[in-house]
Amino acid sequence: MRAAVIQLNTRNDKVANLAAIEAAVRECVAKERPDWVQLPEHCEWLGGSVGAPFVAEPYRDGDTWTLLSRLSRELKVWIHGGSFYEQSENPGRAYNTTVVFDRDGAERARYRKIHLFDVTTADGAKFHESATVDPGKAIVTYDCEGVSVGCSICYDVRFPELYQQLAKQGAQLIAVPAAFTLLTGKDHWEVLLRSRAIETECWVAAAGQWGTYQTPAGERQSFGQSMIIDPWGTVVARVSEGLGSASAGIDMGILDRVRSQIPVAANKAIRIEASLGVAGL
Repeated sequence: MRAAVIQLNTRNDKVANLAAIEAAVRECVAKERPDWVQLPEHCEWLGGSVGAPFVAEPYRDGDTWTLLSRLSRELKVWIHGGSFYEQSENPGRAYNTTVVFDRDGAERARYRKIHLFDVTTADGAKFHESATVDPGKAIVTYDCEGVSVGCSICYDVRFPELYQQLAKQGAQLIAVPAAFTLLTGKDHWEVLLRSRAIETECWVAAAGQWGTYQTPAGERQSFGQSMIIDPWGTVVARVSEGLGSASAGIDMGILDRVRSQIPVAANKAIRIEASLGVAGL
C-alpha cells in the first residue's frame, strides 16, 4: 500500500479551505499515486476551538463529509480525513472527528479525539480545547485493504497508552493528523512520532498543518513537518516547509522484520505474566 500525507495551511475561511483540500488531494493523487491519503487535523477550519460549535457539521452529509466522500469515489483512493468539527449531542459543543472513506466513497471508520489540548505554552498562549469540544471515548482501528490502521489525532501522540492499545488491537499503520504548534513542534513533534513508531513497531503517518492562522486570541502558527516513519523509527518521507505532500510504500515486510528482531510485544507479555506470578505454572 502506498500512503501519502498532505500538508495544508488551513485558516478561518471554510469555503476557501474546502477548495484548498480538493486542490491538494487532486494534486497529491496525480503526483504520488497513493492508495491512502491523510489530511491534517482541522482540515476544514482552523481559527481557535471557541469557534468549533459554529462550524461543526452534522454526523454525516455536511460539507466536509460530502467533499471527502466525493473525492475518494472520483479518485478511487482511500481518504483518512484528518479531522473536522462534528456536532456533539450536547448543545453548543462539538467533537474533533476523523472520518475515513474507501475508494467507493463509503465511510469506513470514525474516530473522535480522546485527549483534548488544554495547555498554556511557554510563550503564554492558552489553548482550551475542552471548553467547546467533547472527548471521544472509543479506540478505533480499521482495515484498509489488508493493512490495519489505528486512529489518533494530534495531542493524542503524547499519551503512549493509546498507541499501545492500538498496537494490541492489531494496528500496523497509525495515523496522526495534527495541527501542532510551532513552539512545541520544533522540540517535540518528530521525537514523539518516532517514539510511537519505535515502541509499537508500527508505521506512523502524520499529516500536519503549517503556517499562520488567526484566532480571537491572536495569530497562531502551526509547525508542519508532515512525515511517514517506518517501524524502526526512520523517517522515510517528509514535507518540510510550506504546502505539499509526501508518500511512501507501507512495506509489511519491514514491519515483520522489526517485530521479529525485537519482539517487544512478546517480551512485554512475559514480563506482565511474571509480575502476576503466572510464569512457570
